[in-house]
Amino acid sequence: MQKSFHPLKSHLHIAIPAMNESKYLPATLTAIEQQETTFDYTVYVCVNQPDAWWNEPERVSICEDNRLTLRRLETEERFPIHLLDFSSQGKGWTGKRTGVGQARKTLFDYILQRAEPQDVLISLDADTMFSQHYFQTIGEFFEEHPKAIALSVPYFHPLGNDERANRAILRYEIYMRSYLINLFLIESPFAFTAIGSAIATRTSALKKIGGITPMKSGEDFYLLQKLRKMSYVHQWLPDVVHPAARFSARVFFGTGPAMIKGDQGDWSSYPIYHHTLFQEIQQNYGLIPELYDHDVETPFLNFLKAQFQDDNLWLPLRKNAPNLKQFTKSFHEKADGLRILQYLKTQQKQDSTSDQQSLLDNMNYFSQRLPDNLILPTTELFTPLDVLSVTELDALRKKLYDIEMHLRHEADHRHDNKC
Repeated sequence: MQKSFHPLKSHLHIAIPAMNESKYLPATLTAIEQQETTFDYTVYVCVNQPDAWWNEPERVSICEDNRLTLRRLETEERFPIHLLDFSSQGKGWTGKRTGVGQARKTLFDYILQRAEPQDVLISLDADTMFSQHYFQTIGEFFEEHPKAIALSVPYFHPLGNDERANRAILRYEIYMRSYLINLFLIESPFAFTAIGSAIATRTSALKKIGGITPMKSGEDFYLLQKLRKMSYVHQWLPDVVHPAARFSARVFFGTGPAMIKGDQGDWSSYPIYHHTLFQEIQQNYGLIPELYDHDVETPFLNFLKAQFQDDNLWLPLRKNAPNLKQFTKSFHEKADGLRILQYLKTQQKQDSTSDQQSLLDNMNYFSQRLPDNLILPTTELFTPLDVLSVTELDALRKKLYDIEMHLRHEADHRHDNKC
């Protein structure tokens, strides 16, 4: 039923791209209807696909599915909704404008034309579930943190009846959570998980960075990077989103394609990086004061020079930085999340350590850095990941989730105490 709203400072703008989602979107809309919130909100849905697909027999079914979604949304009366039709014949994407990145950009730009600076944009997907308090929790977070610009929301993929999909999403989550935990432990400024359905940002901040870049995939990652280079991205919320775990090739990389590759036995693009690779990067963080004075030679710093094709990468940063604090900020803008990931991938190719051994070593390393109540016996890690049952994989996932949530909360607490 329609809730009785009492306007507060911020209006919530809910952005949802949708393509071939007639099966999933109704549940997400019901989750929106069930929100118990004192914040006003408006929902925006961009139904989209390339216009040329109407003439491609193998893809016209997606166009027809989008037409069903449009008809359903046109009769929606439970809450305010803006429908952006980039799916009907003659209205779909043309040329290079295509994909979920273009859909998010279209949604975000549309919202920014209507939003007040203090408003909040909540990015969702059409197959995402969340509690009845989610909007309220988001709204209260930004009210209680007036300087906060963005939030990378915790996530947890629900399992379904498809064992193959369950195994694939659990393995992917184990990869993502091990990666993020290691970033937290070295206090990387870019310790966040980029999931498009798990981001909330103040519209003033979004406008300041020029909105979202319409990548065909990874637009959420680059959005959070841009926001982080402007200010801190908060990590912890006493609520989580539940994205669907689906085999999907609609984007070039991300959850769906990772599950497809993993189901075929190929996890080479999503390895369990060993904690020593992150500690190597942390050692470079410790060299920043020395680098401010003169060049330093390390594999990571040399890698950055090669990536930027600049042997004098640090000289202009020194000249433009009035103090070490500003130089440190400039350093991290070069050694950002993308460069860290690229370096890890490069080093991983030279490392013969198996995913199994890396995960076991990582868990032992985590146990040395975290409260005892977060660490449980890991005897199942002596069994190869592809042999573990879904129940055992889920237990591993939950261990890593608990550790990650602790570190998210700790990182935000440490930041807030500095402010």
